[in-house]
Amino acid sequence: MRVSEISLGTWAFGSEWGEVSDEDSYAALNRALDLGVNLLDTADVYGDGRSERLIGKLLRERAGDEVFVATKAGRRLDPHTPEGYDHDHLSAFVERSLENLRVEALDLLQLHCPPTEAYRQDETFEALDRLQEAGKIKNYGVSVEKVEEARMALDYPGVKTVQIIFNIFRQKPAEEFFPLAEERNIGILARVPLASGLLSGKMSAEREFSADDHRNFNREGQAFDRGETFSGVNFETGLRAAEELKELVPEGYTLAQLALRWILMHPAVSCAIPGAKRPEQVEDNVAAATMPPLSEETMERIRRIYDHHVRPEVHHLW
Repeated sequence: MRVSEISLGTWAFGSEWGEVSDEDSYAALNRALDLGVNLLDTADVYGDGRSERLIGKLLRERAGDEVFVATKAGRRLDPHTPEGYDHDHLSAFVERSLENLRVEALDLLQLHCPPTEAYRQDETFEALDRLQEAGKIKNYGVSVEKVEEARMALDYPGVKTVQIIFNIFRQKPAEEFFPLAEERNIGILARVPLASGLLSGKMSAEREFSADDHRNFNREGQAFDRGETFSGVNFETGLRAAEELKELVPEGYTLAQLALRWILMHPAVSCAIPGAKRPEQVEDNVAAATMPPLSEETMERIRRIYDHHVRPEVHHLW
């Protein structure tokens, strides 16, 4: 698969990002395709299938466009245990995603941040091999919380992609995983590229989030891994670092575009998958792909800001 450097994540279309209408979500999807985005990342739990169903509608109405859909499975398990990542459960999840998307085979199925122990289970990856052999999935990969899990996943030759949190506030993957991924020719999807909006440049200490927004209810990991919200960075710490980063933004661009361009400066990355709730957000994100490369000086200053503000809080945890 040859995919657009800036692709589109669709968690916000489903749930846990406050109220987002189907009309706005569908308009954002269409605008993304208009601008050349050809990879859409989703999951079966985003709005209990709402995101997948919207993408399925898009695939039918824009059948002439080449669109790759990367979905995920596993978080429907209750309890969410490594033992649940077996053929019976994964097969059922795949069938449900096929129905939601109305396709005969999934372009890319990713395990959805399973417990670390799942990466030690041969039967989990044997199940994925069986689903691929049966023609239900074309490719498979993993979405991980930790660099350790990304490295473990590469022990399985069928794994073609790794989706991992990577942004200015989470730089560990570049040091400890990217060289190995490049050596193995593994696709990398950089998720949470804007640190849940901290790197948008639009947040302040007074910002309030709705009750159904994970940036309100999961700051300490009350619902799922804390690293999913603001990349695990303390909100106030992130705001201080973002203020310093704003000084590095070239004229005519935004902090969000600088943050996305920083990700694309790493050749191991296949694509970044920022979310968007509206078409204009898609436009702003995609524009980062045509932004001039960042200078060595800018890259070094970004590194120093990370080292000073963020590294002590997050680097050792994920």
